[in-house]
Amino acid sequence: MALRQEMERNSKIVVFGEDVGKNGGVFQVTRGLQDEFGPDRVFDTPLAEAAIAGIFVGLAAGGMVPVAEFQFDGFVPSAYDQIFGHIARMRNRTRGRYTTAGVIRFPYGAGIRAPEQHSDSPEAYFGHTPGLKVVIPSNPYDAKGLLASALREPNPVIFMEPKRLYDSPKMEVPEEEYTIPIGKAKVVREGSALTLVAYGAMMVPTMQAAEQLRSANSIEAEVIDLRTIAPLDFETILASVKKTGKLVVVHEAPRSFGVGAEIVATVVDKALDYLRAPVRRVAGFDTVVPLAKMEDYYVPSKERILKAALELASY
Repeated sequence: MALRQEMERNSKIVVFGEDVGKNGGVFQVTRGLQDEFGPDRVFDTPLAEAAIAGIFVGLAAGGMVPVAEFQFDGFVPSAYDQIFGHIARMRNRTRGRYTTAGVIRFPYGAGIRAPEQHSDSPEAYFGHTPGLKVVIPSNPYDAKGLLASALREPNPVIFMEPKRLYDSPKMEVPEEEYTIPIGKAKVVREGSALTLVAYGAMMVPTMQAAEQLRSANSIEAEVIDLRTIAPLDFETILASVKKTGKLVVVHEAPRSFGVGAEIVATVVDKALDYLRAPVRRVAGFDTVVPLAKMEDYYVPSKERILKAALELASY
């Protein structure tokens, strides 16, 4: 819905990628757009991610607003040279004369029993790349508002879509246009005992854990949905930690060198005196995402989040 509305209001937006035309994309995100806007604005490309990113560079430098779709997270590294070397750096390289405004979209994460290279969580790569903004919605309402903002953003945006959430959670989404600010996290549940920080698909088990903490243990956890990985909204995180004194960060990407590590480092730097317990990270493991039979052991579950939260609550 956001893509359609933004394409109606801005004729410079063009959508391209693998099977985004007649087929509507592997997860049907672009279904019907080619029929409505024509093959000049919605077109298929070969299965060639570096070429897709290269097309993005040319279109953006020429004043268009490209929206490139990669079919799966694990195919993105082929395009990283273009993303890192040109898309992210164009504004700096040309001292502001050219920008590469546009959106690169791709589904990411485990949870649908996909084969290898279809279940990765590479947000840290892009969050570590200066010049990019990285957005990850956790529900349909946020997806529409954040994508609309991304399409109006003057800088390139990596828009990562949790593939297991394409069909759930179900919720009403307004027909009218609206935007959600990039770079602003949301406190989705207020509490005073400890802080749970998550994003994307990890919001589901995190909220389940928060519910159980209250119902079974009378522990009120504050829950923050980051919504944006870069820039990170440290202001909201730090305000919550200063209130609760305890923090658990949840993500399904590998534990080391990730978003969780960055949050923990900043909290220790800026709010050490407020901490009343060690900080916990509940994350994927420093391994390749396993195939279907072992997937549930890799992805953080409600039980793993609960265990960390209860340890902190009793510290």
